[in-house]
Amino acid sequence: MGKKQPKVVLPPELPPEVPDDEIEVSDEDFEFVQDNPSYAGFVSNLNTDTITKHVTRVADADDGLLESLHEKRLQRKLENNVKEQTELEVDPVDALPVKTLDGKLYYRRVVTEHKEVEGEAISKDPASVKLRKPEKHAKLKKLRKEAKKQPKEEEKLSQAEVLDEVKKDLTAEEARLKKKYRLAELGTSLLVDPESNIKLIKEMLEILKDGDSAIVLLSLKSLLAVFKDIIPGYRIRLPTEKEKEMKISKAVTKTRLYEFTLLTAYKTYIQRLVTLQRKSLYKQVAMRCLCTLLEAVPHFNLRESLLATVVVNISSQDDVVRKYCCNAIKSLFTNEGKHGGEATVEAVKLIANLVKAHDCELHPDSVEVFLWLSFDEDIGKSEIPDPKDRFKNKKSWKRKGSNEVNPTPDSTKRIRKETLLKTREEVNADFKVASLAQDPLERRRAQTQTLSAVFETFFRILKHAGQLTSESSSEPALGNHPLLAPCLNGIGKFSHLLDLDFMADLMQSLRKLAANGLKPEDAIENPGCQLSVSECLQCCIVAFKVMRNNLDALNIDLQEFFVQFYNLILEFRPGRDQGEVLAEALKIMLCDDRQHDMQRAAAFIKRLVMFSLCFGSAESMAALVTVKHLLQRNVKCRSLLENDIGGGLVAGAIAKYQPQATDPNRSGALASVLWELNLLSKHYHPAVSSIASSIAVMNTSNNQVYHSHVSPQQAYSELLLETKSITSTSDVNVPSNKRKRKGTKSMHQKLDSGQGLAVEIDQEVVKNKLADHFASVCDFQEKKRLRFEADRTSKMLKLYQQYKERKKKKKQLASSR
Repeated sequence: MGKKQPKVVLPPELPPEVPDDEIEVSDEDFEFVQDNPSYAGFVSNLNTDTITKHVTRVADADDGLLESLHEKRLQRKLENNVKEQTELEVDPVDALPVKTLDGKLYYRRVVTEHKEVEGEAISKDPASVKLRKPEKHAKLKKLRKEAKKQPKEEEKLSQAEVLDEVKKDLTAEEARLKKKYRLAELGTSLLVDPESNIKLIKEMLEILKDGDSAIVLLSLKSLLAVFKDIIPGYRIRLPTEKEKEMKISKAVTKTRLYEFTLLTAYKTYIQRLVTLQRKSLYKQVAMRCLCTLLEAVPHFNLRESLLATVVVNISSQDDVVRKYCCNAIKSLFTNEGKHGGEATVEAVKLIANLVKAHDCELHPDSVEVFLWLSFDEDIGKSEIPDPKDRFKNKKSWKRKGSNEVNPTPDSTKRIRKETLLKTREEVNADFKVASLAQDPLERRRAQTQTLSAVFETFFRILKHAGQLTSESSSEPALGNHPLLAPCLNGIGKFSHLLDLDFMADLMQSLRKLAANGLKPEDAIENPGCQLSVSECLQCCIVAFKVMRNNLDALNIDLQEFFVQFYNLILEFRPGRDQGEVLAEALKIMLCDDRQHDMQRAAAFIKRLVMFSLCFGSAESMAALVTVKHLLQRNVKCRSLLENDIGGGLVAGAIAKYQPQATDPNRSGALASVLWELNLLSKHYHPAVSSIASSIAVMNTSNNQVYHSHVSPQQAYSELLLETKSITSTSDVNVPSNKRKRKGTKSMHQKLDSGQGLAVEIDQEVVKNKLADHFASVCDFQEKKRLRFEADRTSKMLKLYQQYKERKKKKKQLASSR
């Protein structure tokens, strides 16, 4: 046997060459090679050609045999490529791969039949391969099963989506409940021990940033309750740099940390509130929190931010927000003990700047809050230093200087006493600074600043109203002065605190506004005005209040205001204007203890009686009460109750009544008769008819005295309340009348029959009164028409008689010729 030849094994194929540009080296490897050149230095010395030659050579092998082996390897490689192209790769999910030693993954493949045409495959696409009948049948069966499974899978997917949404909703609700419970826990912990748990307030502020609106609103309210309870009764002053460097105890360190954390959280909370109040969803809650903090802790830090936001919204269009802001400002004005009056000065100045910025176009509530201010009566008095104290100080200073030159035992005792007194004064000054008690001088200074800002605002409003009236007096437009009514009320309340130097300008402005920017004699001829009748009446009222508050120290004639009031009575309309203002004007200008001129009193009596015929029962009652008061005070004016036209001996220079006169002194009312009382005695309202009858029977004798205890305001309010109550009772009795019409009577109706009868009797009396009143009015109109026709007929007869006489004269002249 011969020796077997050794089997020739070809070396493995070399990996493909990769160019240097495609090689990516990480930064870590690059740094490692640079830092450690000794480790990788041998790689640069390697000869790749030598290594390749050594790896690819085969020892003791024939060159022909090696070529044949290489050809076989290439042919096998091509066959494997063709096989891979004609095989279908199975989904990696359905079959596990096989990993070789070199790390490659091979998946299971399905061999497909293929035909070779001239040594090449016909098609490489598995979809184009022809299948046998059993294979086609299996494929169709598989496709049908998949088609049946698809709707079930879609249903499963839709159910899964719904479940996911439900789970999300449940998780959101659970998260919301957790946050609510967490807010409650944090708030309770802070209220129980704020110094130890002050860091928990930061977590509450984080919850405030949540996207859920309900959680945000709840956190706002929770933080409000916490801050109201834990804020101290003093203003926090943070330590300076020098104080921080000093050594302090643990208790002081803890207190400083607590104050710093509280102040930081409070600042963040206020900034968040200011931001949220600009959004409509959170505006009401945010403003309520700001106003509550301003009312509860006006002495604390960041009061300026609270005041600025509240004052800006004091004229808001939202009624709820405006109410919150006005109540907060009123609380500041009425509770000055909490802040020492500093917040009052700041609020008044901010409101004054707001009125100036908006050119007096704000809601009346923004200025009406000034009526809640209170001032000391001695605010106008200046404090004069006592000359004795000044003399004592000089004497002690001289004594001190002389003692320093020649010290004695007595002087040392005196010096010791003086040092003790100085120490006590310093301690008292520090105590005043720490306490809430305000120094009298500082209080007077603050009230002076407040009063100046208030009257500056009032004068600006009066000037603005006067400019509008004078510029466009030809175009009537009511309601262009929303701030005028509260301004006039404020001037009437605080006019006794105003300096007398400004009184003349104030009265001139009021006179101009009462005349609607016109002269008194032209006020009726040109009715175009911008002020309403109620506002003009308020100007007259304020003028009389100013005079009365200053104890008539001003030498100003009020005749023009009487003229304006006399003309405004005719322009008054019950449905348009305010009856309360008219009743107040009647009381202040006519019924107060003031002596009136006889001509003027008679003119007002005549006009008020005529006024009572045209308007409602409440206004008529107030006017008749004023008439009765004037007749009681002016005995000679009772000649108007007589039947003689012309007034007799007291008629004066004007012998005929002129109802169209603008000046009451030139109307000649004493020459007229109060015939209107006869009609008013038949008025439909019993109170009006009774007072008219009592006025008509007043005697002209001087020894008869009448006492009137009812003012026009009281009479107006009582009668107005009575009419409202009668209207409400009539509305209540409507269903009972319906039952009576049906003919069914119950025991309850029989028990209340007396009350129903009284109501029916009152209604019958009112109907009769109304019938008599309108019958008399109709008779008056009929008599007036008949008188006019009689006058016209008499004039026609006179003309016809003149025509006849002229015709007769012409005939006589013609016959004589």
